[in-house]
Amino acid sequence: MSLKRKITPCLMAKSLPDVSLDFLEKKGIRGLIIDLDNTLVPWGGFELPPRVEAWIKEAQSRGFKIFLVSNALEERVNHFRESLDIPGISQAQKPRRGAFRLALAQMGLEKNQVAVVGDQLFTDVWGGNRLGLFTVLVSPVNEKELFFTRLVRRIERRVLKRLKA
Repeated sequence: MSLKRKITPCLMAKSLPDVSLDFLEKKGIRGLIIDLDNTLVPWGGFELPPRVEAWIKEAQSRGFKIFLVSNALEERVNHFRESLDIPGISQAQKPRRGAFRLALAQMGLEKNQVAVVGDQLFTDVWGGNRLGLFTVLVSPVNEKELFFTRLVRRIERRVLKRLKA
């Protein structure tokens, strides 16, 4: 698989609530592996924006299985696991495949039934694409991030311009 195919998302959206659940259902998606920082909440934040919380609840009411997969520390992931009553993995080491495989196994779904939603090409999209999952890239919720992530974002912006061209 070429690098371009590894990092090209299947779908792009402005934010998580802008991802159409109707569209995902029509694609046969039944499970969602969702990133935490700058996908669900601002980096380091502990409060879900109302639109995001409403989207998660709507997805759950439609029967979507939701699983958090984050490189964040256990304390942060556990907070959202408990508040949303969903499973999750911390310190996932994305884009490595282990956490994605574990999420698939725990959801009891096949690869073609699961979408990965995240804000980074080189962790979320690459990790999902490596397993053949449907990948959705959303814009980061906030610009505040780890120093290393800010550096990677510069590369991502250049790559995204080329992918869109």
